[in-house]
Amino acid sequence: MRLAVISVILACAALVAAPGALADGDPASDVLVSLPYFDPIDLSIPASTSAQLDAVLSASARAGFPIRVAMIASSFDLGTIPSLWEKPRTYAPYLQAELKDLYAGQILVVMPDGFGLAGPASGPHAVSRGELSVKALAPGSGARLADAALSAVPLLAAADGHPIPASKLTAAEHSHAAAVRSTGKSLSTTALLTLLLGTLLMVLSWRASVARRPLSLRRGAQA
Repeated sequence: MRLAVISVILACAALVAAPGALADGDPASDVLVSLPYFDPIDLSIPASTSAQLDAVLSASARAGFPIRVAMIASSFDLGTIPSLWEKPRTYAPYLQAELKDLYAGQILVVMPDGFGLAGPASGPHAVSRGELSVKALAPGSGARLADAALSAVPLLAAADGHPIPASKLTAAEHSHAAAVRSTGKSLSTTALLTLLLGTLLMVLSWRASVARRPLSLRRGAQA
């Protein structure tokens, strides 16, 4: 499985303030004020994966490693700063600077072309040297962004000296599996109802069509 190095010039990037001229127009900075991850509207993540990501990020915070994730699927997700598309290492410190007065942990940015990581310039949540050498599942398009985040967060937490307990990761996997089962049942029921409704509509449409046919055609069909 292809691996990508989360090589973030964090130690330097976190020390460099994000350009003050850039306005706060990125959706992720608004969402991450209160939520653990940013999931853009153009990114379709399965409910099971969302449940697992929620569980992993909560467990990470309880382990002493608060981190929030911004998954950016396209330049559209950057709002008024599309110029930072495909620049996760630049966007991460920008986003961290936007949130620093309301959130003291680290920020992980996941784009199709790679990762960006940023944290406070100093203090318990500053990016550690160990995190800079972490290797995680390479991002890709679509739901692979979430898979990459799920791969990276536990590795970053462990590298920073705050490993997520195995039991919590197992619980997250169970949440994922439960969501898959629940979604599967829901989809099966929905599919069945759709099939039945479609069949009924087809029968009614056919009967209405036959009723509207000229007698000659109707007789011909019966011959």
